[in-house]
Amino acid sequence: MLGYKQTITAEEKEQIIQDMLPYIKYTAYRLAWRLPPQLTIDDLISVGVMGLLDAIERFDPSRSTTLKTFAEYRIKGAMLDELRSAEWAPKHLQKKINELKNAFSHLERVFGRPPSEEEVAEHLGIELEELFRLMNDASGAVTLSLDEIESRVDSGNGDYNIHEHIMDETADSPLASAEKADMKRILAEAIEELPERERIILALYYWDELTFKEIGKVLNLSESRVSQLHAKALLLIKVKLEKENKH
Repeated sequence: MLGYKQTITAEEKEQIIQDMLPYIKYTAYRLAWRLPPQLTIDDLISVGVMGLLDAIERFDPSRSTTLKTFAEYRIKGAMLDELRSAEWAPKHLQKKINELKNAFSHLERVFGRPPSEEEVAEHLGIELEELFRLMNDASGAVTLSLDEIESRVDSGNGDYNIHEHIMDETADSPLASAEKADMKRILAEAIEELPERERIILALYYWDELTFKEIGKVLNLSESRVSQLHAKALLLIKVKLEKENKH
């Protein structure tokens, strides 16, 4: 069967771009919290358009997925790749973030629950305001990256992008199904152990797809405070995942 790129007309391609532009802009704004100083929203939008054009070129209609689904994967994947390549944290910040993560991990073992920010600040010997500043810095440098957990696997010949080979969900092997179920269980447990406010923020951000600013209005918090609590939640989940991986 002919590939999509061999049958599409210029007019059809232009229409696809116009149809997908709202999704591209929406995705760019959703990822804006991760923007490093050298990138702008417009940069992400441009990268998203390039991802869409790449999707149009690569799309194979013989596969069991639609162009829209395939394009959405490619658009978001292109933006995430751009962010990852641009992300840069100074060594001193990386060190502080590791200290912060280790503090959360240690205090969680001591208390048997996620520690409060006051407890973390006391453990680190810093003022609460300094902890808040560090969490603001960490909000762009610390990512859970669930995309990376399931989007890249090793085929034995280097990096393999599963976005280019979207499989029929019904074709999961027993092992893949078990691994997926186990990952969902660990994530569910990690989220369930979070303080209620952090759980609400994750739900509003990842499930209801609100921005940090919108979440702030719902919870009567500043956008900066929502960003801090989001970073804290990811740190706590990261601690849980790393602990499970060691078992």
